[in-house]
Amino acid sequence: MELVFLWPGKTKNRHLRALQEEFLSRLQFFCRARIVETAEARGVRENQPGRVLEAEARGLEKHLQDGYIICLSDKGKMMTSEELAGLLEKQAMFSARKIVFLVGGFLGLSPDLLKRADLQLSLSRLTFSHELARVVLLEQVYRAMNLIKGYSYPK
Repeated sequence: MELVFLWPGKTKNRHLRALQEEFLSRLQFFCRARIVETAEARGVRENQPGRVLEAEARGLEKHLQDGYIICLSDKGKMMTSEELAGLLEKQAMFSARKIVFLVGGFLGLSPDLLKRADLQLSLSRLTFSHELARVVLLEQVYRAMNLIKGYSYPK
């Protein structure tokens, strides 16, 4: 199984970046896992959200190819940790495609990217900053991998 975590821009908060790298390192015990950070939209004014989303989508699309695409979305399906583990295990067993988790920038993801998703996933009904959502996603995928392998992971 290969997991790819894809998002625009680097995580600027050094504490969140350290957590991000910690969970990525732990995930690599179970499978190939990597983070791909594409360019943030530059030269586009914040009061033009459609142009920001479009510019970021162009950078993200280059890395999607043949993967099973899971987009984070506030309107996505909510799952328990066990359900996420089941989904990942099923994809690993029945598909050779890598699993790509797509996390948007501060404005989210473009509607075109959301349409391409095999699954839209919501981490919570609460709103998180996009940088914190990255860490929460990595932690939940790490938890799922522990469940798949039968290891205990503290609640």
